[in-house]
Order: sequence, then C-alpha cells, then structure tokens
Amino acid sequence: MIIAVRVTPRGGHDALIAGTTAHFAARLAAPPVEGAANAALIALIAKAFALPKRDVSLIAGQTARIKCLKLSGDPQRLAEIAAGLYAPAA
Repeated sequence: MIIAVRVTPRGGHDALIAGTTAHFAARLAAPPVEGAANAALIALIAKAFALPKRDVSLIAGQTARIKCLKLSGDPQRLAEIAAGLYAPAA
C-alpha cells in the first residue's frame, strides 16, 4: 500500500490525523534537519499501522512537505487501519 502524508515538522508532538482525501496529515516534534523528521515520520506511521519500521519506506518527497510512503503487509488490514484513521471521532 502506498500512502501520501503532509508533514509539519516542529509541530510540538507526534500525531497522525486525517488530512484531505489525497493525503494524511502528520505533526512531528522532530526538526526537518539531517533526516530527523523523516525518521520520526517512519516511526509514527509504523506505530499507527502496527508495522515494524522495516516495513515502512519513504519512496518520494525526502525534502518535500508531502511524502509518499510504501507500507508492506496485508493490504486488506492496512486499508482497514487507514479507513479507521478517517473515521469520525465519537
């Protein structure tokens, strides 16, 4: 599965939320220097999708705000988790 994420570095704390229909939104505490924000994003995505970090790879947007990540795993389970992130809060 490939997802797009719009990243806001130095956002105070790490959080992944629904963004637009085109991408998720992530706030990261890490600064955008020396790959720190990218590493924090990979860790955040891995945690949100219950994957080991090795199953999350940054495939595009290394220095851009919108990044594309490839998630390896059961596509149906990953799609269910992604849909759950977009579910309205109760």
